[in-house]
Amino acid sequence: MKGIVFCEFLEFVAQRFGDDMVDDVIEDCALASGGAYTAVGTYDPAEMVALCRALAARTERSVDALLQLFGGHLSESFARGYPGFFTRSVNFFDFLESIEAYIHVEVRKLYPDAELPTFTVQERSARRLVMDYRSPRRLAALAQGLIEGVAPRFGVSARVRREPLAGPDGETVRFTVEID
Repeated sequence: MKGIVFCEFLEFVAQRFGDDMVDDVIEDCALASGGAYTAVGTYDPAEMVALCRALAARTERSVDALLQLFGGHLSESFARGYPGFFTRSVNFFDFLESIEAYIHVEVRKLYPDAELPTFTVQERSARRLVMDYRSPRRLAALAQGLIEGVAPRFGVSARVRREPLAGPDGETVRFTVEID
């Protein structure tokens, strides 16, 4: 997993829970990296899971709830750092459809070793989009938070339902996204 995600996670923890909490969750985990991340580095995704579990234990929130909150934070960071990904789409559903065909292509140019999830649109109408998420990292809650966090950038609010599907290669989840 790319270091930019880890750096943003620690920033999210500091903003939401304070700098001391960052130190506490790092100390709670036996991280190979020692909790020192660079944006361009690549780290074991198990470290993200460990950090989330430690934060969940200290905040009495579920890992999924924290990942969703972090996804919202990450969407804002991505919008600041990569505005072109957002401005090229006319609307929210166009943006979601561009993840695989455009955004992930561009991310791979920047980070050739990036291991990204896949998003496959199954159905689209004016008010509803159904897409499947596949990733061995099992971070669908983070993806949901990203989707929810992006919607306001396009002037809509989104209701996102997550349904687990069977998949041989890791986690497969179907997102049903509806807008008003």
